[in-house]
Amino acid sequence: MASSDIKKLVRPHLATVESYQPVDPPELLAKRAGISEKDIIKLNGNENPNPPHPAVREAVANTPFNIYPDPLQRKVRNAISNYTGIDADHIIAGAGSDELIDLLFRLFIQPGDTILDFDPTFGMYAFCARLAQAELKYVPRNETFDLDIDAAKQSIDARTKIVFLSSPNNPTGNLASEEHIRALLDTGRVIVVDEAYFEFCKQSAADLVPEYENLVVLRSMSKWAGLAGLRVGYGIMSPTLVNYIIDIKSPYNLNIAAEAGLLASMEHASELQEAVDAIVDERERMISLLQALPGVKPWPSAGNFVLVQFAPGKAEEIFQSLAKRGIFVRKFGGERLRDCFRISVGTPKQTNALIAAMKELV
Repeated sequence: MASSDIKKLVRPHLATVESYQPVDPPELLAKRAGISEKDIIKLNGNENPNPPHPAVREAVANTPFNIYPDPLQRKVRNAISNYTGIDADHIIAGAGSDELIDLLFRLFIQPGDTILDFDPTFGMYAFCARLAQAELKYVPRNETFDLDIDAAKQSIDARTKIVFLSSPNNPTGNLASEEHIRALLDTGRVIVVDEAYFEFCKQSAADLVPEYENLVVLRSMSKWAGLAGLRVGYGIMSPTLVNYIIDIKSPYNLNIAAEAGLLASMEHASELQEAVDAIVDERERMISLLQALPGVKPWPSAGNFVLVQFAPGKAEEIFQSLAKRGIFVRKFGGERLRDCFRISVGTPKQTNALIAAMKELV
Protein backbone atom coordinates (compact mmCIF):
# COMPACT_ATOMS: atom_id res chain seq x y z
CA MET A 1 0.00 0.00 0.00
CA ALA A 2 1.38 3.40 -0.95
CA SER A 3 2.05 5.90 1.80
CA SER A 4 -0.48 8.29 0.30
CA ASP A 5 -3.15 5.59 0.65
CA ILE A 6 -2.43 4.73 4.28
CA LYS A 7 -3.22 8.29 5.32
CA LYS A 8 -6.79 7.79 4.12
CA LEU A 9 -7.26 5.04 6.69
CA VAL A 10 -6.19 7.17 9.65
CA ARG A 11 -9.08 8.58 11.71
CA PRO A 12 -9.45 12.14 10.39
CA HIS A 13 -9.29 13.89 13.76
CA LEU A 14 -6.05 12.04 14.65
CA ALA A 15 -4.35 12.76 11.33
CA THR A 16 -4.06 16.42 12.29
CA VAL A 17 -4.32 16.26 16.08
CA GLU A 18 -2.40 18.82 18.14
CA SER A 19 0.09 16.70 20.07
CA TYR A 20 1.27 17.11 23.65
CA GLN A 21 4.47 19.15 23.94
CA PRO A 22 6.91 17.22 26.17
CA VAL A 23 10.33 18.34 27.39
CA ASP A 24 13.37 17.23 25.39
CA PRO A 25 15.82 14.62 26.76
CA PRO A 26 19.10 15.74 28.39
CA GLU A 27 21.32 14.68 25.50
CA LEU A 28 19.39 16.86 23.05
CA LEU A 29 19.39 19.83 25.42
CA ALA A 30 23.15 19.50 25.85
CA LYS A 31 23.72 19.35 22.10
CA ARG A 32 21.54 22.42 21.62
CA ALA A 33 23.53 24.38 24.20
CA GLY A 34 26.85 23.10 22.89
CA ILE A 35 27.97 21.74 26.26
CA SER A 36 28.48 18.38 27.92
CA GLU A 37 25.37 16.58 29.17
CA LYS A 38 26.79 16.55 32.69
CA ASP A 39 27.01 20.35 32.64
CA ILE A 40 23.40 21.16 31.79
CA ILE A 41 20.99 22.29 34.50
CA LYS A 42 17.65 20.68 33.72
CA LEU A 43 14.88 22.50 35.56
CA ASN A 44 12.07 22.05 33.02
CA GLY A 45 10.42 18.69 33.86
CA ASN A 46 9.52 18.87 37.57
CA GLU A 47 11.71 15.83 38.08
CA ASN A 48 13.22 14.99 41.42
CA PRO A 49 16.86 16.21 41.46
CA ASN A 50 17.75 13.17 43.58
CA PRO A 51 18.02 9.58 42.35
CA PRO A 52 15.57 6.97 43.67
CA HIS A 53 16.26 5.24 46.96
CA PRO A 54 19.20 2.78 46.60
CA ALA A 55 16.80 -0.07 47.37
CA VAL A 56 15.07 0.60 44.04
CA ARG A 57 18.19 -0.19 42.03
CA GLU A 58 18.67 -3.43 43.96
CA ALA A 59 15.00 -4.40 43.61
CA VAL A 60 14.96 -3.78 39.86
CA ALA A 61 18.27 -5.64 39.41
CA ASN A 62 16.76 -8.71 41.10
CA THR A 63 13.50 -8.64 39.14
CA PRO A 64 12.75 -11.64 36.86
CA PHE A 65 12.05 -9.85 33.58
CA ASN A 66 10.96 -13.06 31.86
CA ILE A 67 7.78 -13.23 33.98
CA TYR A 68 4.63 -11.17 33.36
CA PRO A 69 3.56 -8.83 36.18
CA ASP A 70 0.40 -9.48 38.18
CA PRO A 71 -2.49 -8.06 36.11
CA LEU A 72 -4.47 -7.34 39.30
CA GLN A 73 -1.49 -5.60 40.95
CA ARG A 74 -2.09 -7.25 44.32
CA LYS A 75 1.27 -6.44 45.95
CA VAL A 76 1.31 -2.95 44.51
CA ARG A 77 -2.21 -2.08 45.63
CA ASN A 78 -1.57 -3.44 49.12
CA ALA A 79 1.65 -1.43 49.40
CA ILE A 80 -0.13 1.74 48.31
CA SER A 81 -2.91 0.93 50.77
CA ASN A 82 -0.39 0.72 53.62
CA TYR A 83 1.14 4.02 52.54
CA THR A 84 -2.13 5.93 52.12
CA GLY A 85 -4.23 4.27 54.81
CA ILE A 86 -6.94 3.65 52.21
CA ASP A 87 -8.31 0.16 51.47
CA ALA A 88 -6.71 -1.60 48.50
CA ASP A 89 -10.05 -2.02 46.73
CA HIS A 90 -10.07 1.78 46.27
CA ILE A 91 -6.67 1.74 44.51
CA ILE A 92 -5.45 1.03 40.96
CA ALA A 93 -1.99 1.64 39.50
CA GLY A 94 -0.98 2.70 36.02
CA ALA A 95 1.99 3.36 33.77
CA GLY A 96 2.18 6.85 35.21
CA SER A 97 -0.93 8.77 36.21
CA ASP A 98 -1.06 9.80 32.52
CA GLU A 99 -2.26 6.29 31.66
CA LEU A 100 -5.02 6.56 34.25
CA ILE A 101 -6.13 9.89 32.73
CA ASP A 102 -6.33 8.16 29.35
CA LEU A 103 -8.30 5.25 30.84
CA LEU A 104 -10.79 7.65 32.43
CA PHE A 105 -11.41 9.13 29.00
CA ARG A 106 -11.93 5.65 27.56
CA LEU A 107 -14.36 4.82 30.34
CA PHE A 108 -16.50 7.96 30.33
CA ILE A 109 -16.07 10.00 27.15
CA GLN A 110 -17.83 9.61 23.82
CA PRO A 111 -17.29 11.98 20.88
CA GLY A 112 -19.18 15.18 21.59
CA ASP A 113 -19.05 14.89 25.37
CA THR A 114 -17.57 17.81 27.30
CA ILE A 115 -14.81 18.03 29.88
CA LEU A 116 -14.15 21.02 32.08
CA ASP A 117 -10.69 22.30 32.95
CA PHE A 118 -9.30 25.32 34.77
CA ASP A 119 -6.85 27.40 32.74
CA PRO A 120 -3.88 27.52 33.09
CA THR A 121 -3.12 23.94 34.09
CA PHE A 122 -1.52 20.62 33.07
CA GLY A 123 -1.72 20.02 29.32
CA MET A 124 -2.44 16.27 29.43
CA TYR A 125 -6.17 16.70 30.08
CA ALA A 126 -6.63 18.78 26.93
CA PHE A 127 -4.48 16.39 24.91
CA CYS A 128 -6.59 13.38 25.94
CA ALA A 129 -9.74 15.36 25.16
CA ARG A 130 -8.50 15.96 21.62
CA LEU A 131 -7.79 12.26 21.16
CA ALA A 132 -11.26 11.34 22.45
CA GLN A 133 -13.05 13.95 20.29
CA ALA A 134 -14.40 15.61 23.42
CA GLU A 135 -15.21 19.28 23.64
CA LEU A 136 -12.91 21.07 26.07
CA LYS A 137 -14.29 23.97 28.07
CA TYR A 138 -11.82 26.13 29.97
CA VAL A 139 -12.84 28.06 33.06
CA PRO A 140 -10.21 30.78 33.55
CA ARG A 141 -8.60 30.91 36.98
CA ASN A 142 -8.81 34.25 38.75
CA GLU A 143 -6.05 36.83 39.15
CA THR A 144 -4.31 34.69 41.80
CA PHE A 145 -4.84 31.47 39.79
CA ASP A 146 -7.53 30.21 42.18
CA LEU A 147 -10.74 28.49 41.06
CA ASP A 148 -13.84 30.36 39.98
CA ILE A 149 -16.44 27.87 41.23
CA ASP A 150 -19.46 29.95 40.19
CA ALA A 151 -18.15 30.16 36.63
CA ALA A 152 -17.45 26.42 36.66
CA LYS A 153 -21.01 25.59 37.73
CA GLN A 154 -22.40 27.84 35.01
CA SER A 155 -20.23 26.07 32.42
CA ILE A 156 -21.52 22.60 33.31
CA ASP A 157 -24.29 21.30 31.07
CA ALA A 158 -25.91 17.97 30.19
CA ARG A 159 -22.87 16.92 28.09
CA THR A 160 -20.29 17.60 30.82
CA LYS A 161 -18.82 14.31 32.04
CA ILE A 162 -15.48 15.06 33.74
CA VAL A 163 -14.02 18.04 35.59
CA PHE A 164 -10.23 18.04 35.96
CA LEU A 165 -8.57 19.81 38.86
CA SER A 166 -4.81 19.83 39.49
CA SER A 167 -3.86 20.45 43.16
CA PRO A 168 -1.17 21.69 43.61
CA ASN A 169 -1.84 23.09 40.19
CA ASN A 170 0.85 22.65 37.57
CA PRO A 171 2.24 25.18 36.63
CA THR A 172 0.88 27.80 39.07
CA GLY A 173 1.55 25.89 42.31
CA ASN A 174 -1.63 26.72 44.21
CA LEU A 175 -3.96 24.34 46.07
CA ALA A 176 -7.68 23.72 45.75
CA SER A 177 -9.65 24.01 48.97
CA GLU A 178 -11.87 21.24 50.30
CA GLU A 179 -14.81 23.64 50.02
CA HIS A 180 -14.22 24.10 46.30
CA ILE A 181 -13.71 20.37 45.72
CA ARG A 182 -16.94 19.52 47.54
CA ALA A 183 -18.82 22.15 45.54
CA LEU A 184 -17.66 20.51 42.32
CA LEU A 185 -18.45 17.02 43.61
CA ASP A 186 -21.99 18.11 44.39
CA THR A 187 -22.56 18.73 40.66
CA GLY A 188 -22.59 14.94 40.20
CA ARG A 189 -19.92 14.97 37.47
CA VAL A 190 -16.74 12.92 37.70
CA ILE A 191 -14.25 15.12 39.53
CA VAL A 192 -10.60 14.18 38.97
CA VAL A 193 -8.24 15.77 41.49
CA ASP A 194 -4.69 15.35 40.23
CA GLU A 195 -2.36 15.24 43.25
CA ALA A 196 0.92 14.47 41.47
CA TYR A 197 2.71 16.77 43.94
CA PHE A 198 0.92 15.62 47.10
CA GLU A 199 4.08 14.78 49.07
CA PHE A 200 5.30 18.37 48.73
CA CYS A 201 2.21 19.80 50.42
CA LYS A 202 0.51 16.90 52.28
CA GLN A 203 -2.96 18.28 51.45
CA SER A 204 -5.27 15.74 49.85
CA ALA A 205 -8.85 15.05 48.86
CA ALA A 206 -8.33 11.30 49.22
CA ASP A 207 -10.26 11.14 52.51
CA LEU A 208 -13.37 12.20 50.58
CA VAL A 209 -13.29 9.16 48.27
CA PRO A 210 -15.43 6.90 50.53
CA GLU A 211 -18.00 9.71 50.68
CA TYR A 212 -18.16 10.50 46.95
CA GLU A 213 -18.39 7.81 44.27
CA ASN A 214 -17.72 10.46 41.61
CA LEU A 215 -14.30 11.45 43.03
CA VAL A 216 -11.02 10.25 41.52
CA VAL A 217 -7.70 11.21 43.12
CA LEU A 218 -4.53 10.69 41.06
CA ARG A 219 -1.02 10.41 42.47
CA SER A 220 2.44 9.89 40.95
CA MET A 221 5.67 8.17 41.97
CA SER A 222 7.61 10.34 39.51
CA LYS A 223 8.08 13.43 41.65
CA TRP A 224 8.58 12.51 45.31
CA ALA A 225 10.11 9.05 44.78
CA GLY A 226 12.21 9.90 41.72
CA LEU A 227 10.68 7.18 39.51
CA ALA A 228 9.80 9.36 36.50
CA GLY A 229 11.70 7.04 34.16
CA LEU A 230 9.87 3.93 35.37
CA ARG A 231 6.41 5.44 34.72
CA VAL A 232 4.25 4.50 37.67
CA GLY A 233 1.32 6.27 39.27
CA TYR A 234 -1.91 5.33 40.98
CA GLY A 235 -5.51 6.36 41.45
CA ILE A 236 -7.73 6.41 44.53
CA MET A 237 -11.42 6.02 43.74
CA SER A 238 -14.51 3.95 44.44
CA PRO A 239 -14.17 0.15 44.10
CA THR A 240 -16.77 0.33 41.32
CA LEU A 241 -14.52 2.59 39.24
CA VAL A 242 -11.45 0.50 40.08
CA ASN A 243 -13.18 -2.60 38.70
CA TYR A 244 -14.25 -0.79 35.53
CA ILE A 245 -10.65 0.30 34.93
CA ILE A 246 -9.35 -3.20 35.57
CA ASP A 247 -11.77 -4.42 32.90
CA ILE A 248 -10.55 -1.96 30.23
CA LYS A 249 -6.85 -1.54 30.99
CA SER A 250 -4.11 -3.50 29.28
CA PRO A 251 -3.68 -6.67 31.42
CA TYR A 252 0.01 -6.08 32.17
CA ASN A 253 0.01 -2.28 32.06
CA LEU A 254 2.33 -1.82 35.05
CA ASN A 255 5.64 -3.36 34.01
CA ILE A 256 7.53 -5.50 36.46
CA ALA A 257 10.44 -3.06 36.89
CA ALA A 258 8.01 -0.27 37.79
CA GLU A 259 6.28 -2.62 40.22
CA ALA A 260 9.61 -3.43 41.90
CA GLY A 261 10.52 0.26 42.08
CA LEU A 262 7.22 1.20 43.67
CA LEU A 263 7.38 -1.58 46.26
CA ALA A 264 10.95 -0.68 47.24
CA SER A 265 10.09 3.02 47.46
CA MET A 266 7.11 2.38 49.70
CA GLU A 267 9.33 0.43 52.10
CA HIS A 268 11.51 3.55 52.45
CA ALA A 269 8.78 6.20 52.25
CA SER A 270 9.88 7.99 55.42
CA GLU A 271 13.43 8.45 54.10
CA LEU A 272 12.10 9.68 50.76
CA GLN A 273 9.83 12.14 52.55
CA GLU A 274 12.85 13.59 54.35
CA ALA A 275 14.41 14.28 50.95
CA VAL A 276 11.12 15.81 49.77
CA ASP A 277 11.13 18.10 52.81
CA ALA A 278 14.61 19.26 51.82
CA ILE A 279 13.30 20.07 48.33
CA VAL A 280 10.50 22.12 49.91
CA ASP A 281 13.12 24.05 51.91
CA GLU A 282 15.10 24.64 48.72
CA ARG A 283 11.93 25.82 46.97
CA GLU A 284 11.41 28.48 49.62
CA ARG A 285 15.06 29.54 49.39
CA MET A 286 14.75 29.83 45.61
CA ILE A 287 11.58 31.92 45.93
CA SER A 288 13.36 34.25 48.37
CA LEU A 289 16.31 34.67 46.00
CA LEU A 290 14.01 35.29 43.02
CA GLN A 291 12.05 37.91 44.97
CA ALA A 292 15.26 39.88 45.43
CA LEU A 293 15.74 40.24 41.65
CA PRO A 294 14.31 43.37 39.99
CA GLY A 295 11.36 42.75 37.68
CA VAL A 296 10.91 39.13 38.80
CA LYS A 297 7.74 37.88 40.49
CA PRO A 298 7.78 34.29 41.78
CA TRP A 299 4.33 32.97 42.63
CA PRO A 300 3.83 30.99 45.87
CA SER A 301 3.95 27.23 45.26
CA ALA A 302 2.97 24.04 47.06
CA GLY A 303 4.76 21.83 44.51
CA ASN A 304 8.39 21.21 43.53
CA PHE A 305 8.36 24.09 41.06
CA VAL A 306 7.85 27.84 40.93
CA LEU A 307 6.04 29.91 38.32
CA VAL A 308 7.94 33.14 37.65
CA GLN A 309 6.44 36.23 36.02
CA PHE A 310 8.29 39.03 34.22
CA ALA A 311 7.57 42.35 32.57
CA PRO A 312 5.89 42.04 29.15
CA GLY A 313 8.22 40.55 26.53
CA LYS A 314 10.97 39.73 29.02
CA ALA A 315 10.21 36.05 29.77
CA GLU A 316 11.01 34.74 26.30
CA GLU A 317 14.26 36.71 26.16
CA ILE A 318 15.45 35.35 29.53
CA PHE A 319 14.23 31.85 28.68
CA GLN A 320 16.35 31.78 25.51
CA SER A 321 19.38 33.31 27.24
CA LEU A 322 19.25 30.72 30.02
CA ALA A 323 19.06 27.92 27.44
CA LYS A 324 22.21 29.21 25.74
CA ARG A 325 23.95 28.89 29.11
CA GLY A 326 22.73 25.31 29.52
CA ILE A 327 19.97 26.17 32.04
CA PHE A 328 16.61 24.84 30.91
CA VAL A 329 13.27 25.95 32.35
CA ARG A 330 9.71 25.41 31.05
CA LYS A 331 7.98 27.96 28.82
CA PHE A 332 4.29 27.67 27.98
CA GLY A 333 2.11 28.82 25.11
CA GLY A 334 -1.10 30.72 25.63
CA GLU A 335 -1.83 34.33 26.46
CA ARG A 336 -2.19 33.87 30.23
CA LEU A 337 1.39 32.61 30.71
CA ARG A 338 3.03 34.60 27.93
CA ASP A 339 5.20 36.52 30.41
CA CYS A 340 5.99 33.55 32.66
CA PHE A 341 8.06 30.42 32.83
CA ARG A 342 8.20 27.58 35.34
CA ILE A 343 11.32 26.53 37.22
CA SER A 344 11.64 23.08 38.79
CA VAL A 345 13.38 22.96 42.16
CA GLY A 346 16.83 21.45 41.77
CA THR A 347 19.82 21.08 44.05
CA PRO A 348 21.20 24.08 45.99
CA LYS A 349 24.11 24.21 43.53
CA GLN A 350 21.70 24.36 40.60
CA THR A 351 19.65 27.07 42.30
CA ASN A 352 22.79 29.14 42.86
CA ALA A 353 23.79 28.82 39.19
CA LEU A 354 20.28 29.78 38.06
CA ILE A 355 20.17 32.87 40.28
CA ALA A 356 23.66 33.95 39.24
CA ALA A 357 22.64 33.76 35.58
CA MET A 358 19.36 35.58 36.14
CA LYS A 359 21.11 38.39 38.03
CA GLU A 360 23.05 39.10 34.85
CA LEU A 361 20.02 38.78 32.59
CA VAL A 362 17.41 40.86 34.44
